[in-house]
Amino acid sequence: MKLDKIGVDPDYKHLQIREITDSGGYHRRVLACGDDVSGETQTIQRGTDENGDPIMKTVKEIAEELWTDEVKANYTKFLEDQKPA
Repeated sequence: MKLDKIGVDPDYKHLQIREITDSGGYHRRVLACGDDVSGETQTIQRGTDENGDPIMKTVKEIAEELWTDEVKANYTKFLEDQKPA
C-alpha cells in the first residue's frame, strides 16, 4: 500500500490515514494519540521549504510533532472521563 493522505483530528491529533491498495482502492485507518508508531516509516509531503522543495516526513515524525505532552495529557483525561462512574 502507498500512503496517500493524512488528516489530523483537531482535538486529540489522531492521524486519519488513507492508503492506496495495489488494486487502486483505498484503505483507511486511524492512529490515536499515544499509539505505537515506531514502525510507521511511510513518507508523505508536508509542505515545501523556502526554495519550494517538498518537505517529506514519515508518519512517525508527524505523530511525534503533533502528540505533545499536553495533547497526550488531554487525551488521557478525556479517556478517563469516559469511564463509567
